[in-house]
Amino acid sequence: MQSSTNCDTSLETLNSTHPATGAVQMRIRNNNSHQDRLSQTKSMILTDVGKVTEPISRHRRNHSQHVLKDVIPPLEQLMVVKEGYLQKAKIADGGKKLRKNWSTSWIVLSSQKIEFYKESKQQAPSNMKTGHKPEGVDLCGAHIEWTKEKSSRKNVFQITTVSGNEFLLQSDIDFIILEWFHAIKNAIDRLPKRPSGPSRNLELFKLQRSNSTELLSHCNSDLKEQKPEHRKSLMFRLQHSASDTSDKNRVKSRLKKFITRRPSLKTLQEKGLIKDQIFGSHLHTVCERENSTVPWFVKQCIEAVEKRGLDVDGIYRVSGNLATIQKLRFIVNQEEKLNLDDSQWEDIHVVTGALKMFFRELPEPLFPYSFFERFVEAIKKQDYSKRIETIKSLVQKLPQPNHDTMKVLFGHLTKIVAKASKNLMSTQSLGIVFGPTLLRAENETGNMAIHMVYQNHIAELMLSEYNKIFGSEED
Repeated sequence: MQSSTNCDTSLETLNSTHPATGAVQMRIRNNNSHQDRLSQTKSMILTDVGKVTEPISRHRRNHSQHVLKDVIPPLEQLMVVKEGYLQKAKIADGGKKLRKNWSTSWIVLSSQKIEFYKESKQQAPSNMKTGHKPEGVDLCGAHIEWTKEKSSRKNVFQITTVSGNEFLLQSDIDFIILEWFHAIKNAIDRLPKRPSGPSRNLELFKLQRSNSTELLSHCNSDLKEQKPEHRKSLMFRLQHSASDTSDKNRVKSRLKKFITRRPSLKTLQEKGLIKDQIFGSHLHTVCERENSTVPWFVKQCIEAVEKRGLDVDGIYRVSGNLATIQKLRFIVNQEEKLNLDDSQWEDIHVVTGALKMFFRELPEPLFPYSFFERFVEAIKKQDYSKRIETIKSLVQKLPQPNHDTMKVLFGHLTKIVAKASKNLMSTQSLGIVFGPTLLRAENETGNMAIHMVYQNHIAELMLSEYNKIFGSEED
């Protein structure tokens, strides 16, 4: 009897705990057999417990699946679409402009992103070490386009992400850069235009790049749905950005007024506030101002080099201190008295560096642009004597300041070559130094390497055949 009482008690307890099973438990109480009642009660308890624990086991199984999904990305994200070397430059980070710095990168394109490595993963296992994270670009919502304004290089395209990052990619080989452009564009087109979740970075990027007053009406409805603290933070940013915009507009208006009211260059020159420059002026302008056909500064530099630099190793090839050269340039432009024998100019490489800078900064080179193609055609002639005669004829047709300055300069360089055993500067060495400085095309059309060869050869011929080209002329 006691056993039966205990079973009834446990059934009542179970009934109170799980009221949904009450009807079944009433049927068990009506059974006459004590054994049947006991066994059925045990069976009922086991079945009920199984029903309670089953969702727990499913929950654990689902939880493990979610964890694996978070740790292991989907297979399509790991698939490599394309990889290889390209030139890369990052020009903006979160909307903030960066200094352009080109570097070679090993680029890996997958279906949703691009990763940049310093070198190929096969060549550099260190890229795969724990903790090494390559720079990545999320292509979701990104924009790709060809650009010529952002770089002087050819074959450049730009990728702009929704977070405000901007990258330039480039290759000199046409078909390679075309393949990369289409592969990245196809990857972007297959992705949704915007990230699937709410992106705070996108909103902040919009706030930085857009006029904040225009965004106030757009964000007003969103502010009502946000929490108070988030609303205050966003309102502060909007107001702060709006004040920055008004400040910028105020500065722009002041600059416009200043520019419109500024005096002309001629007025400043008449008042002596701006003096005529030596560096960066046209050769004929400098000569007219000095009433000569060879600039005074060129004569002074040549005189100083011939006095104490003919035997110096690497003369004209070795660079002088740039800060000292700029100081010399400033003094010459200010028309101050210049004494190259002063101790501050004792390094002869400073003098030669300033002379090369003078010719390099001429708006039109010593060999005028209109003569460039004619000199190139002359140097291409197979017959050596015809080559010399053609170049001599071209030299005689040059404007007087160009002709006379060229004669003085190459006459000076022949004295450098005569001391080649001491200064180690041959005709070829001086041709390499002065060719691109004195002779260049007005518009480079991609043949810079070929032009450089001709430039060097023309300078070499002018040196080696100086007497034939200039010797028979009347001074």
